[in-house]
Amino acid sequence: MEQLRERYAGNQRIFVGMHFIEDLNESQREAATATEGPLMIIAGAGSGKTRTLTYRLAFLIDQGLADPFEILALTFTNKAAKEMKERIVKLVGSDAKNIWMGTFHSIFAKMLRFEAEKLGYTSQFTIYDADDAESTIRKVIDNMNLDPKKFKPKVMYNHISSAKNALVDPEEYALNYVTDENSNIVSRIYKLYQSKLFDSNAMDFDDLLMKPVQLFERFPDVLDKWQKRFKYIMVDEYQDTNHAQYVITKMLAARHENICVVGDDAQSIYSFRGATIQNILNFRKDYQETRLFKLEQNYRSSQNIVGAANSIIARNKDQIQKNVFTTNAEGDLIRIIEAPTEQEESRLVTDSIREQKMRYNYRNMDFAVLYRTNAQSRAIETELRRANIRYKVFGGLSFYRRKEIKDVTAYLKLAINPQDQASLLRIINYPARGIGGTTIDRLTVSADASGMSLWEALNNLGDFAELGRARKALEDFTLMVRAFGVKAKELNAYDAANYIAKQSGILKELHQDKDLESLSRWENVQELLNAAKEFSENADNDAHSLDAFLAEISLFTDQDEKLDDPDFVTLMSIHAAKGLEFPSVYVVGMEEELFPNFMALQSRADLEEERRLFYVAVTRAKERLALSWAKVRYKYGSLQYNEPSRFLEEIDTKFLSFPTRKRPEPAMRPGIPTRMPSLKPVGQVSQGSASGFDGDDLSSLKAEMEVMHPKFGRGKVLSVDLVGSERKAVVQFEQTGQKVLLLKYAKLKILS
Repeated sequence: MEQLRERYAGNQRIFVGMHFIEDLNESQREAATATEGPLMIIAGAGSGKTRTLTYRLAFLIDQGLADPFEILALTFTNKAAKEMKERIVKLVGSDAKNIWMGTFHSIFAKMLRFEAEKLGYTSQFTIYDADDAESTIRKVIDNMNLDPKKFKPKVMYNHISSAKNALVDPEEYALNYVTDENSNIVSRIYKLYQSKLFDSNAMDFDDLLMKPVQLFERFPDVLDKWQKRFKYIMVDEYQDTNHAQYVITKMLAARHENICVVGDDAQSIYSFRGATIQNILNFRKDYQETRLFKLEQNYRSSQNIVGAANSIIARNKDQIQKNVFTTNAEGDLIRIIEAPTEQEESRLVTDSIREQKMRYNYRNMDFAVLYRTNAQSRAIETELRRANIRYKVFGGLSFYRRKEIKDVTAYLKLAINPQDQASLLRIINYPARGIGGTTIDRLTVSADASGMSLWEALNNLGDFAELGRARKALEDFTLMVRAFGVKAKELNAYDAANYIAKQSGILKELHQDKDLESLSRWENVQELLNAAKEFSENADNDAHSLDAFLAEISLFTDQDEKLDDPDFVTLMSIHAAKGLEFPSVYVVGMEEELFPNFMALQSRADLEEERRLFYVAVTRAKERLALSWAKVRYKYGSLQYNEPSRFLEEIDTKFLSFPTRKRPEPAMRPGIPTRMPSLKPVGQVSQGSASGFDGDDLSSLKAEMEVMHPKFGRGKVLSVDLVGSERKAVVQFEQTGQKVLLLKYAKLKILS
């Protein structure tokens, strides 16, 4: 601190105004008081990043280096921007409210209001959210006389969104990204959709990033004006920026080059949203005079947790080296929980939570259970509910409140009680079967007038005229529900639920879409069927029916009340947990092909992102951490035998506490082995078998082509899509099923 005082000794304002900087440690002070030229602040987990950034912005204002109007600060959430601005105001006064601070979308929407007329819009342009955008695309598809089941609005929207985030406009898409008839149709939809937006004086969220780039490219004087305006630019969470965000900030910073990017390459986990870690890794190549500051002291976690996290991330090649350390207590070793089944895993986690509450005087709010996929919450919810431990699911609805689960259970309820009108109305035209809202309304009114229930009306359609072409669809639906009722009486809970899920068309509806959201919903339905499977096998002989299963899970559907008391165990995906911290954390499902996810095993880049995701999970824990895995888990209605995640093998064993096995393992159900593979020694990581296999040039790869993969064998290409700036292919392999491959890294031989 004395060196800083000597440095600014000639400036009384600086000397007097620096009192708040004394709250920072040496590394934080150096970063906060560095103002000129390109700067990169690598902030390790729990290193006080937000405080450092807040003080840096306050320092710029306090020292008179910039008017708040001349500072641009870009964040990834409006909440973060609001909290930082409030802190700055407390430090240097209300004038700090004039900083241009907010998310990329909010800031550039504001800028576009000033410049919209140059692009042919008015300043009152409308911003379409995803629902508005999909509705507009649906109209485009209708106007083109396309089959909306084949070219689904949501899927088309995702294609267009990826293109926009890669700064690919309709003209460039048509020129460079049309490889087959499907992509040609996507190109035409994109062009017509963009025309619809323009005609409506509207922009979607992705336009808010693409339009500023187009504006700056077409009107250099506008770019010059905004370059002069912002003397200092700061970008938080830079590792999570996509191509469009990278280009915008580079263009704006070109004049002064007073750009400060902040982030942690070890926490780059959003490539599925178009984010690219290369933005932060290559920053020093873009700006040769970059000064690098590292915030390496972790204030959050114990020494054992920090040490384990360091040993994990050290495996990644693509990273900026840093030495994260802590002066906190050594803390407990990280507990490894091995369970024979996922139900036992959930029970052991729940028992451990109960034990820690008693031993350490923890409250529910001190715990988080993190998982790789949202479908994993179901088993945990079941055990916590049985143990009467309050919980809340974040980053998504409680399992039994999710739309796809409620859709399937509506069918199951109808099979048991067809008079359930709420369930009937929910799924009478889902999946779409040509029964429109007008028909349903007309039939409902007529049924009421005749003193019938809607189900009775469906069974007496001859009494109702003017049903038109919908009559056949209504008759088929009624026959289907009757058949479901017969199966519900004949079969156990799992067999009946599995039959209904397939015959209703819901599984096919979700599976034929290739986007990640539909895949997640399909996995959730599979998890519901897993629950029915477990119920059927564990229930008494006279209580394994679908009716009994529905009676049990109905207890789980009414916990969506608003929780005024914040004392609940947090359940969330690891992606949703980024930025949070808890005294005690459980990471469940540490199994190969679950975490790391099987889709991430196609390339080193994808695997390294999965490892970064694990690093994020581990560094959420402050005092205690447990990592659990199940030797067998139900998947798609059958038992799957699991190996422990390679990530467990990568942690230095000095930080781990393995099961003592003093307590007898529970009796295993028939068909489940009593002895499973244990953890391999640290450092033994499974390797693929692609040596000696040379792939072809895949630049001309198209749908319908036959290919050969060194691991997955022979397959057929279903689609080739642009995702961000990368090309990915969906391939149906004869032996191993459907896989998504990043073509940059995939080794494929084109057979035909």
